[in-house]
Formats: sequence, C-alpha cells, structure tokens
Amino acid sequence: MEPGFFSKVKRNCGIIRDFFCNPKTQFVLGVLLVAFSIFLLSSFISFFAVGGADQTAVESVMSGGDVVTANASGSGGAIIASYLVNGCFGWAAVLFFPLMVLWAIALMRIGELKTRRWTIMLLTALVWFSLFFSLVFGESVGSGFVSPGGKHGVFLLTSIREYVGIVGVVLVLALILLFFMIYATKETIPWLQKKLTIERGPLSRGGAASDDDSEATDELDAEDYGVEPVAVVGTDEVDGADESDDTVDDCDEEGPEEEVADSGVIIELSEEPAEVDEDELAARFDELSRRVEAETIRTADEELSMEVEKAEGDEDTGGDMLRPINPKDELSYYKPPTLDLLDEYEQTTQAIDRDEQAKNANRIVEVLKNFGIEISSIKATVGPTITLYEITPAPGIRISKIRNLEDDIAMSLSALCIRIVAPIPGKGTIGIEVPNAHKQIVPMASLLNSRKYKETDMALPLALGKTISNEVYMVDMAKMPHLLVAGATGMGKSVGLNAIITSLLYKMHPAYLKFVMVDPKMVELSLYGVLEKHFLAKLDGEDEPIITDVNKVVRTLKSLCVEMDNRYKLLQLASVRSVKEYNEKFLNKELLPTKGHRFMPYIVVIIDEYGDLMMTAGREVEQPIARIAQKARAVGIHMIIATQRPTTNIITGTIKANFPARMAFRVISAIDSRTILDRSGANQLQGRGDMLFLAGNDPVRVQCALVETKEVERVCAHISKQQGYQQAYILPEPDETFDGGMDGGSARGDISSDKLDPLFAEAARIVVLAQSGSTSLIQRKLEIGFNRAGRIMDQLCQTGIVGEQEGSKPRQVLCADEADLAFRLKSLM
Repeated sequence: MEPGFFSKVKRNCGIIRDFFCNPKTQFVLGVLLVAFSIFLLSSFISFFAVGGADQTAVESVMSGGDVVTANASGSGGAIIASYLVNGCFGWAAVLFFPLMVLWAIALMRIGELKTRRWTIMLLTALVWFSLFFSLVFGESVGSGFVSPGGKHGVFLLTSIREYVGIVGVVLVLALILLFFMIYATKETIPWLQKKLTIERGPLSRGGAASDDDSEATDELDAEDYGVEPVAVVGTDEVDGADESDDTVDDCDEEGPEEEVADSGVIIELSEEPAEVDEDELAARFDELSRRVEAETIRTADEELSMEVEKAEGDEDTGGDMLRPINPKDELSYYKPPTLDLLDEYEQTTQAIDRDEQAKNANRIVEVLKNFGIEISSIKATVGPTITLYEITPAPGIRISKIRNLEDDIAMSLSALCIRIVAPIPGKGTIGIEVPNAHKQIVPMASLLNSRKYKETDMALPLALGKTISNEVYMVDMAKMPHLLVAGATGMGKSVGLNAIITSLLYKMHPAYLKFVMVDPKMVELSLYGVLEKHFLAKLDGEDEPIITDVNKVVRTLKSLCVEMDNRYKLLQLASVRSVKEYNEKFLNKELLPTKGHRFMPYIVVIIDEYGDLMMTAGREVEQPIARIAQKARAVGIHMIIATQRPTTNIITGTIKANFPARMAFRVISAIDSRTILDRSGANQLQGRGDMLFLAGNDPVRVQCALVETKEVERVCAHISKQQGYQQAYILPEPDETFDGGMDGGSARGDISSDKLDPLFAEAARIVVLAQSGSTSLIQRKLEIGFNRAGRIMDQLCQTGIVGEQEGSKPRQVLCADEADLAFRLKSLM
C-alpha cells in the first residue's frame, strides 16, 4: 500500500466534510429541499386526483415506454407518488412533505426547531398510520388504484396478525401511540397517573375527607362555640378518624361529639354554648390556637418536602428551580471542536541521533579545554528543535569565562547561534542550548490530546508548546494575568496567537469565555469573525465583530473600562474579591438577578500589532490599556497584546510594569530582547516558533505549537455551524469623557489649535528628531526664553507628543518618527 494512503484518505474526507459543513453549502441544500418538497406535494395532490388514469401510464413508463401522464408534476412526479403511496406507506406518505420542509429549515437556519425530535415523531407517525390504514381499510379502497396503507402497512399487518392475531395488532398500535404521546408531550405521564390513581373512600381508615366535608369543617359555627368564627387551616388526611363526614351543623342534632377538622385537630363542641365558663373557654381557645399553629407548621414542612421531591424528580416541569444555575443551558447542545480538525504532521523519528550528541559533547569539552576550562560532567537533553547540554565545571571555574566563549563554541559546532544559560535555575550546572540538525514540528493536536491538557483545572488554560525536555508547557491566563507577545516578522508571533486562541476554544464553553479582538492589519484575526454569536464581544451597533478601525479601538477600550468598573461594583455588593467567587455565589443562587447581579464570563482582549495603534493613537490607547492591566485581573478581564516592533516607544514602562508575562520570539537585536525580557536571549533564538516565555524570574525556552490557517478555518467552521446566541456579547456604552484614568495632564486634543504657540510645530519636530523631551533643548534650538519654552513643552504634553515630567529627567517622547508626528499635527490643525 502506498505510504501515507490513510493520511490522504483522511484529508480528502476532511475536505468533503468541510464542504458540506460550510453554511453556504447547507443553505443551498436547504433551498433545493424546499423546491423538492413543493414538487413532492404537487405530485401527491395530482396523484390522489388523477392517479387512476395514470396507473397504466406509470406501469408503461416503468417498463420503458413513452406515455404522457396526467399528473401535474409529469411522469417523474407520477412515478414518485405512486411508489411512495402504493409501494411504501400509503396515505401516510404525504408526511414526507413536512419532513422535507423540516430538514430545509434546519439547513437554512431560518428557525429554531428541534430537528431530531420532530424527525423521530414524523417517522413514527409514518409507520403508525401506514399500519392503521391497512387495518381499517384493507389493501385497497374506492376504485382500487390507491392502497391506504401501502405495501409497508400490508406487510406489517400480515406479519403481526400471523403471530398475535387482530388483538395483537390493536395492542401494537395502542402501544406505539402511547409511546409517541409520551415522547411528544410532557403532560402525558402526569395525565395518565392522575386518571389511573385509585382514590380512597371517605369512610376508609386513614382516608381523606370529601370535598364537601372539607368545606364544611373549614370554619366553625359561632353559635356552637360561643365566640366569633375561627378559621382552621390543616392537612387533607387525618389518621384514626372513624367518621369524618359529619359536619359541624350535625352537632346541634346529635349532641356532644368529637369533631375532626381538616387540620387533624380534635375539637370538642358543647351542646349548650351559652353556659360555658369564660375562663375555661379562653383556656380552651389558647390550647386550640397552639395546636393549630403546631399543626400548620408541620403541614408546611411536609408540603415543602413534597415540593422538593417533586422538583428533584421532574426536570420537564421546572424541577431545576432549586438546583444551581447552569450557564451552559442556553447552548446545552454545544459541542467543542474535535481533534480530527487539526493536522498531525509526519515527523522524522530521529530529531538527533546519539552520534551527533557524542560529537557535539566532545567538541564542547574540547573548546572549553582549549581555553583552560575543565568540566567534570556533561549531559544532553533532546528537545523538538534544541538540545540542551548541561555541563558541570570543575571547582574554581568562573561562570563568566564560559559565558564569554559563546561565539567560539558556536563556531566549533558549526551552529548559527547557541545560547548559554549560566547557571541553570535550580541546578548547579551551566546549560548550552544547541540547535538540532533535524528539527521537529510540534502539532497542536499533540498538546490538546495530552493528559496534562485534558485533566487540567486551570481557569483559562493556554497550551503553548513543548519545552526542551519534550514536556507540554501550559500556563493559566487567569493567573498571569496579562501577556505581552513580541517578535520580528515571520518568527511565529501570529502562529503563537492562534495557538493561544485554539487552546481556549477547545477547553472553554461560549458561556464562560468571550474574546475582544483588535486587528489593525485586518487579516490576522479575521478568520475568527464567524464566532461572533459564540465567543466574541463587541459594542452595540457595530457591524464587524473584529475591530480594525483605530477610533473603534479607542471606544472599545473605554467600554472595557466601564465593564471593569461595573463588575467591581457587583463584586462589592456581593462581598467577594474575585470573579470566580462571585460566579460561584451567583450559580448557587446566593445572588439574585433581580438585584442587578449577572453571570460574568471571562473576557480576553487580543490586540495584534500594538505598535501600529501606538503610532496612530498613542496615549489615547495606552492609558485605557494600562488601567485595564492594573485593575481588571480580579474581574476576569485579561489582555494579550502583540507587536513586531519591541522598541521603548511602543513597549513603554507603563505597559511593561503591568504585563508581567512575556512571550518573546526571535528579535533582531539584544536591545529589543532587553525591552521585552529585561535581558538578552531572544536575539539568539532559532525562529519558526522558537520562543522564550517569561512568567517569573527566569524565562523558559519553548517550541511553540503549529496551528496553520486551514486548521483554524476548520475549527471555526465547526463552532459556527452550531446554534449560537442571538447576538454577540454586548459591551456597555463607553464613557466619552474618559481620559484613561491616569493622573497628570489632559487628554490629547483638549487644546485648540489657535491656542498653540506659533513655534509649536517646529519645537515638536526638534523633540521628535532628538527623541528627548527637554525644555532646555527647545530653548537652545529656537533661541527663546525659558518660560516660553516651558509653555511649549506643556502644550506638547497636552497633545500627547511627549509624556509627563519625571523629575529632572527629560520627558519621554511618544512619537516614534516624523511620519507619526505629521499625522498628529494634522489631526490638531
């Protein structure tokens, strides 16, 4: 058999499945079904009207003849109608018309019908009516051209009657009808139980009193008791009562006796109420009140217990009233994506062989020996793309000497670049990371199929890739709580974002997670637009679920700040500290929606190409992002921002301070690496998904999982074809007066152009070219006084060209270059 045969078959099957799962294909199929159902209905109507005249013609056409039929749908319609009616199900064949319409509605997605349930019901009715008509009308009726039950009904009738007779046929019909009604309506079983319940007689021991008796004993006669009428509330059953059907009125004729009220309390009535002692009457009345109160409490407890048992046993009649709220109920039929939607890449079995390991180890030992460095041991750990050689230097060897030999070791191994980790955290060794000659791909399917991913209890699990030791590397987004992704073009940054999103889509239900996606490049995240009614959040009235316009980005970020503040208010009312504790209380019905409480899904904000936003919007974008990053962790809002320009103008100190988790792919220079990780190392990576992940003190080297565009398309198609919410998760209206919530300075644009200094534009160019916001620089270059230079600097700060004053240091310049400055000046003028 040809190698890879099964892979090709699986791939072809996936292509066919994707074609038929496409919403456009399904809509076209639905239209075709509507057309066919109309044709079928026309065929049935014409067949019942002129079928007798067409009977000979149909037989002639079936034998190959050319005869004109009277059926309105032509010879094809006559043949189909004759086959379905006489050859199959008889008159019941007309049920094929609503069945076709039902399937068409499901494919076109123009109605919310329970397709599977109605299909089962229609097919059951088809069989039942076929058998019923055959039993009642026989094999033919009227002129004889129509078989009421068709061949199917006749065959069933003959077979059943042969074994169990006509009585058995009737029983089979009755049982099928009973099962059909039980499946079709939830009132069938309660109705049958009520009709079949055997009621006890009123005089039976422990029996219930009749309705008339209950009404008669609900209220005591005032004349018999000598006081105002007293209402007695009680239960329906009384134990040990011999005669519960005697009313209070009978006591006047029969003399003193014991009266049993509905409550089960025995009331002694006097024959001569006028002579009753008032003290005795008061004592009796107090005793009666206590007994009635105790009986009422007991009755209420019994009724509550009955209601609880009924609620637990009957789900269809609202039995879940006392159960915890389940956010998944609205999309209870949602099915997460399956692993067969992802590709499994063919791997070379030997990423690195033992000979290569031995050669590299010997070369490392030789190079170190040439420079006078003795080592006591060396050990190799093979990863997907990197092999880690751990060396233990001899006593007295300084680590800095080994670190300085990085280029010499790389030359001896004929490697493009190596990375020295000195020392390895938690170990007394020094690590030398050497690229493998044969690199392996890390498929996303292998991570999602791992035991670690399946059994994780993380709130927002991110399966990123595999470490040098070939272990699945996972982190919890809820604990990071925000992530900064950076890397040069083509180094795997977009694939890393896809891996993050895919791992969340496979684990989370739409009720628990919402994405806000910002894509200034308009092409990276556009594939996820079809998830609008499942996983996406947006502002009300926005057409596109993926945000691409800069102005809309600012409004969305302001809206997220409002959402964050609203959530904090709800947490304060609930007396909890995190969204996890809040949701637990809400689901256990400790927090009521009538008081404004609601379930809070996690919101993950993903911003691709953050550098472009900073160039066009600058401070207006940075301030709300910084505010969200500072406060939003406790309310379940997390941010992921990615950029391919990891410069200090883009990744400012405010952003770095609030994004403790960093994911660095290969960058061009060590300066960029220090901007991302606060250390070098990202400039020594191999590219193509090789990355350093920093979530603590030391970065971890990980080979990022590969998720290609076609895989993302299949996953999104699988989710989008399922039932979703009526609309995307709607964010609150933004506060247009919001300035980012940062202290100092006003928002850009709150100073009119006529109030700007005439030398404002020239001073701005000087500051941007020098990348130094110094008042003395403006004073020297423009030859103006210090006071005027200070006023110009304040205007530059107000317009967002430079940052706030930081003591004696020059102000930070927020414009990257002259093009950015020209754009800002144009917006001011």
